[in-house]
Amino acid sequence: MSFSSLPGSFSSSSSVHPLQPYGWDADWEAEFAPFAGQGLLPGRVVRVDRGLCDVVTSAGIVRADTEFVVPRDPMKVVCTGDWVAVDPAGGDPRYVRTLLPRRTAFVRSTSSKRSEGQILAANVDHAIVAVPLTGDLDLGRIERFLALAWESGAQPLVVLTKADLVPDAVTLSYLVQDVETTAPGVPVLGVSAATGEGVDVLAAVAAGGTSVLLGQSGAGKSTLANALLGEEVMDVRATRDVDGKGRHTTTTRNLLVLPGGGVLIDTPGLRGVGLWDAQTGVGQVFAEIEELAGQCRFQDCAHIAEPGCAVLASVESGELPVRRLDSYRKLMRENQWIVAKTDARLRTELRRDWKRKGAEGKAAMEAKRGRWG
Repeated sequence: MSFSSLPGSFSSSSSVHPLQPYGWDADWEAEFAPFAGQGLLPGRVVRVDRGLCDVVTSAGIVRADTEFVVPRDPMKVVCTGDWVAVDPAGGDPRYVRTLLPRRTAFVRSTSSKRSEGQILAANVDHAIVAVPLTGDLDLGRIERFLALAWESGAQPLVVLTKADLVPDAVTLSYLVQDVETTAPGVPVLGVSAATGEGVDVLAAVAAGGTSVLLGQSGAGKSTLANALLGEEVMDVRATRDVDGKGRHTTTTRNLLVLPGGGVLIDTPGLRGVGLWDAQTGVGQVFAEIEELAGQCRFQDCAHIAEPGCAVLASVESGELPVRRLDSYRKLMRENQWIVAKTDARLRTELRRDWKRKGAEGKAAMEAKRGRWG
């Protein structure tokens, strides 16, 4: 791609920085200042593939090798959305020399037994979670995505895709309300790429920075990306009729400039969404439980059978759904275990704590049965 074809191309008569459409601002310029003196070029990674990456610079898209920025820590590898310092023209191959400090990062745990984190997108302002309305809503999966989104430092947004398949507006409003109860503090938007419903609202949100589009295969992410881009850029395939699941059409994470402003990172469909050190994020997803927990008689209340537990009292009164509490417990346990895998001391403490709380809960239940016997 030539420089002249870049969005927001810089000319002598324009004061707009050529990287501004990609999110470049005064703060990034200040971060890059030490490398400018070395003759390096600033750029943003728009795609990573097998040790090489495409970097958009003021001179256009360059292909760069990441050999000098391959750390042992997988959390520090080059990722789509990173701002980097790259060699100027003249060298072959050209190399990424360093990564600028990330403002945010969307991270999940890998499925490997090594308990590593995987960065899906860097320097993201909005995490758009795409949920298809082609089947039953998986509220637990939505909560999992939102926990990672909050933990990343980005603002989450749930987009209910394929809204045109919902029979009427009333039904759609009920579905939106169901998700809103699962996502306190998170906007929920019904969208149809086929009819254009909600696309303008989503485009307005995405215009405010960098957005990453997340969801399982078949959620309609590529179709939605094309609707936001105003052209057929991403490959789209039909959802399987057998189980309603989609095929992987996006195989890499790509950063795309939106015509209405902002940039979008499209990601492959995610089968597994493991937590990665996301305790704060889980707490934000279950804000009402965290608030109730502060009213419990005991500070270390496990909300199982302890006396004076405000969480259990809310469940018994019907104010807090049992499903929400079960989901909260599940995600907290999973997150604790992921963290403990890399910390032997913490792992031992957790096992001891779980045994203690289990014994206390059992004793409380037996005492309760005795009172009612």
